[in-house]
Amino acid sequence: MTHDGRRALELLRLGAGLPGAEFRAGQEEAIRHVVEGRGRLLAVQRTGWGKSFVYFIATKLLREAGLGPALLVSPLLALMRNQIAAAERMGVRAATINSDNREVWEGVEAAVRRDEVDILLISPERLGNQRFVERVLATVSSRISLLVIDEAHCISDWGHDFRPDYRRIGRIVEALPPNLRLLATTATANDRVVRDLQAVLGPSLAISRGSLNRPSLALQTIRLRSQAERLAWLAEQLPRMAGSGIVYTLTVRDAEQVADWLRRRGLAIEAYTGKTGESRQALEQALLDNELKALVATSALGMGFDKPDLGFVVHYQAPGSVVTYYQQVGRAGRALDSAYGVLLAGEEDTDITGFFIDTAFPSPRQVEEVIGALEAAPKGLSRPRLLERVNIRSGRFDGLMKVLALESPAPVVREGARWQLTAAELGEEFWRRVERLTALREREQEEMQRYVDLESGHMEFLIRALDGDANEAAAVPAALPETPEKRAVLDAVAFLKGTVHEIEPRKRGPRKMIPSELRAESGRALCHWRDAGWGSLVRSGKYETSRFSDELVEACAALVRDWRPEPIPEWVACIPSLRHPDLVPDFAERLAGSLGLPFRPILAKTEDRPEQKTMENSARQAANVRGSLALDGRPPAGPVLFVDDIVDSRWTFTVAARLLRERGSGEVWPLALAQA
Repeated sequence: MTHDGRRALELLRLGAGLPGAEFRAGQEEAIRHVVEGRGRLLAVQRTGWGKSFVYFIATKLLREAGLGPALLVSPLLALMRNQIAAAERMGVRAATINSDNREVWEGVEAAVRRDEVDILLISPERLGNQRFVERVLATVSSRISLLVIDEAHCISDWGHDFRPDYRRIGRIVEALPPNLRLLATTATANDRVVRDLQAVLGPSLAISRGSLNRPSLALQTIRLRSQAERLAWLAEQLPRMAGSGIVYTLTVRDAEQVADWLRRRGLAIEAYTGKTGESRQALEQALLDNELKALVATSALGMGFDKPDLGFVVHYQAPGSVVTYYQQVGRAGRALDSAYGVLLAGEEDTDITGFFIDTAFPSPRQVEEVIGALEAAPKGLSRPRLLERVNIRSGRFDGLMKVLALESPAPVVREGARWQLTAAELGEEFWRRVERLTALREREQEEMQRYVDLESGHMEFLIRALDGDANEAAAVPAALPETPEKRAVLDAVAFLKGTVHEIEPRKRGPRKMIPSELRAESGRALCHWRDAGWGSLVRSGKYETSRFSDELVEACAALVRDWRPEPIPEWVACIPSLRHPDLVPDFAERLAGSLGLPFRPILAKTEDRPEQKTMENSARQAANVRGSLALDGRPPAGPVLFVDDIVDSRWTFTVAARLLRERGSGEVWPLALAQA
């Protein structure tokens, strides 16, 4: 069919809501390529270029010509509200089926069958859902006029640990007619990713590639190793930056802590993470409306969020790759003459990103444990029962099982609620791929650290790393102050030292609820293990001096006095250890003296078990503690302050509290020096 340029421009203006809107360089050419059926196309264009306009306008033109609906596969359905609204202004009937809108599935399925949907948006996980395959895909596959693969870089090895289900797309594409219109879009694809996509989508894949240069971005990198220095820098510099923006952190805990600190400094700030839940949309809108100075966010606020007038993107820590950094910092200044992109690098950065690298792929030991457990259970095992038999963290377990189930042929399959072993074996190619990708991520981490050390040429470095034309680079260095005021740093240290962490009591054992009268109460931890406040003193006491300082004793005593648990503890006890028999009892006894309470070393360790930190899931952690503690006599009847140095799984506190309560103790109030 022939492309109608006048109608395409009319649709663009309707979608943008701007009567004078014009196509950006390459947009109309991409639409023409798709509409006229010139072959499969990969559009590699930076965030804000308008990739969604390409596929929505192409869909509308194809539908007006009497062709069938389009299918869009995207991992960003929750962040596509603005794009869908633009599509609706063009008269495009868009519908979505995803895990968050089960209540409308039947209605959408019926509308698809009646040909009342122009473009159906799904997440890649839907392609593995039997209901969707049978009730939707099977009925519409012969009529699809266009397949759109959004964030197509996830097909490549690079995107493995972001959305493993993208591996299904390659198998679907192989089964498609070679003349089916296919549009793949992404903002980030270096030469290696493009080669990966050509291998999956076909060697004749045409490529529309735009400039990587962002001349409006003033880039800067600053090494501030301690958290206190970075908190102080943010408090000083954010109010001086025009407009609103995003502060990126690597972890949920850091996002919440940074947001808390900045709010206390009088800034309109909120945290945005994978735990934000239903308030995500409201927070996004508040930032879009400039009601917030910034969102402090993890990567949960990532691809798909579009605010052209974002004035700054600041990173509290260095991400693990230039690709990730370019995607995130590139959200700033798309419709501004000048915006800040500042990277603050800390001492913990590589520890965190190194952990992400180490946990991105299963280890041979983990695979062997899963295979061995299923071999011993011919009828299969449910997730809870399988977790009891393997020493793998819950989150890593779920990722591992998905990766294994996506192999072809798959060594494991899920049938109902049970995992079953198949006759297929995991081939050597799998482990070669894991080794190759792990090495790649390590090189990316090193490359990111080289970026941190730059004094100039930041945009050139980014463009070169992404295989673009570095001669285009024209960004101006930000030249913001690199050293925060000492007073602000001291205030940040005081904030970190004053941030108390709650220890939530476990209410359920591995298989059943714990009676309320046998549970621990809500406890407190003085600090987080990595904190620049008390964290360094806790680490020093545990691993260097083998004695916790008097300063920590007084800090915990002050914590308890401010906490005022009710009923008030009448005595102090502690968790025993065979490895460090004097460390915690010595601290607990001095704390008891500072509080004017008796110390009763009533709990004993009956046998040496592996350290809890080596137990990777809840079931194994509980089993590792159970039976390893015993009471030496009957405990006092009053409430007890129960002390340990580091709390992680909370199972030690849980089991100890049950022992004490069963033998007549009053309420058990956990207190730890640090939370892991």
